[in-house]
Amino acid sequence: MEPVIDQACAAALYAEGDAALDTGASLLAAAPEADDALHRRGEEFVRRAWERGWHPADLVRFVRLELDERRAVLAATLIAAETARYGELPPRWRAQLAELPGAAPRNKPDRFGYASDLLELYRLLLRLPAIEPVGPVPGTAADHLHRPPAPGEPRMLTRIRALLAKAEATGFPEEAEALTSKAQELMARHSIDEALIAARTRSTETPGACRIGVEPPYESAKAILLDAVASANRCQAVWNGDLGFSTVVGFEADLEAVELLFTSLLVQGTAAMTRAEAGQRASGRKRTKTFRQSFLMAYAQRLGSRLADTTERATAAADTDTDTETGAGTAEGTSGLLPVLAARDVAVTETAERMFPRTTTTRVRGATDLDGWNHGTEAADRARMGDHRKGPHGGPRDGEIMA
Repeated sequence: MEPVIDQACAAALYAEGDAALDTGASLLAAAPEADDALHRRGEEFVRRAWERGWHPADLVRFVRLELDERRAVLAATLIAAETARYGELPPRWRAQLAELPGAAPRNKPDRFGYASDLLELYRLLLRLPAIEPVGPVPGTAADHLHRPPAPGEPRMLTRIRALLAKAEATGFPEEAEALTSKAQELMARHSIDEALIAARTRSTETPGACRIGVEPPYESAKAILLDAVASANRCQAVWNGDLGFSTVVGFEADLEAVELLFTSLLVQGTAAMTRAEAGQRASGRKRTKTFRQSFLMAYAQRLGSRLADTTERATAAADTDTDTETGAGTAEGTSGLLPVLAARDVAVTETAERMFPRTTTTRVRGATDLDGWNHGTEAADRARMGDHRKGPHGGPRDGEIMA
C-alpha cells in the first residue's frame, strides 16, 4: 500500500492549496486497505519532530494554534502511537502524554474528510522548524546538559502541589493567600536546601531546561508573568511567541518550582479576573478585551515587583540561618550560601546564552484600561507568595521579556 501513500503524499504535501489536499484525500478515501500505512507515515513525521527538538505538548499546542482542535486531537493520536514503542521515557514526557486528548476515531465524519485532516496535519509536521532541544530524543542516550528529573518526587513537592491545589480551589481570597504563601515558603526552602546539598557533595549537576506553554489570549501578559516567576526562582525564560511557549533554563529543583508556581498563579489570576469582570458587569459597565489584557498585565507586573522584594528577604534569612548553623562567615559578612547561589546563577546564565545566543529584549504592548490595571494590581497584592529567592541580576526591565 506504500505506492498509494506515496502518491497521495506527493499530491498533497509538497504542493500548496486546497486542490492538492483534495486530490490526495480522494486517493486515500478510495483505498481503505492503506489506512494502517497512512498512520504509520504520520508516526514517521512525529518522530522527525522529536529529532527537531519538539516534545509532545509543544507539538499538540502548535497544531492547535496553526490549525484547530480537531487536528490537534489527530496529532495526539499519532504521538501516543509513536511513543508507545519506547520502553522508557523521561518523566516530563510521561506527564505530557498523560495530559494529551484521547484518541480520535478513524474515518470520522467520513473517509474523505478524515484523510483531508490527516494530510493537512502532515503538511504542517513536515514544515516544522528545528528548535533548541531541552532533552534527549526518545530511544537515545541522555544529554548531560538536559538530564530529566529522577522518577518520583520529594515529599516536599507533593505537599506543595496539595497546597497550591487548595489555593486554586478555594473561593476565599484570604485562604488562597495563606495557602500560596505556605507553598512558596516550602518551595524556597526546598530549592536552597538542594543548592547547599549539591555544593557539599560536589554534585556534577548542570542546568537543564523545560518548555512551558504560553498560549493566546493575552500571551504577552502571560509571558511576563512566567518571566517574573522564573527570575525569582533563579531561572531564565526565553519566550517564542510564534510557537506558543517559553523555554525556562535552570536547575531541576528550580524548574519544578517555576512550573508549579506559574501554573497556580495563572489559575488564580484568571479566576480573579473573572470575578472582577462580574463585579463590573453588575455595576452596569461593559468589560472588553482591553480590560482583560490590562488586568493580566498589571497582575504580572505587580507580582514581578513583589517577587523581587520577597526574594531579597528570603535570601537574607537563609544566609543568616546558614551562618548560625555552621558558624560560617567572614569579616565582610559573606557566608557559604551566597557564593553557592552566585555560582548557580552564573551556570544558568552561561547555559541560557549557549542555548540562545541570539535572544533579543522585546517591549510588549502596554495596558490601556485603567480599571483593568487597578483590579489586576489588587489581585496580585492578594496573591502573596511568601519568601522567594532573587533571580539573576541584569534581567529585563518591567514590560520587557527575553524572546
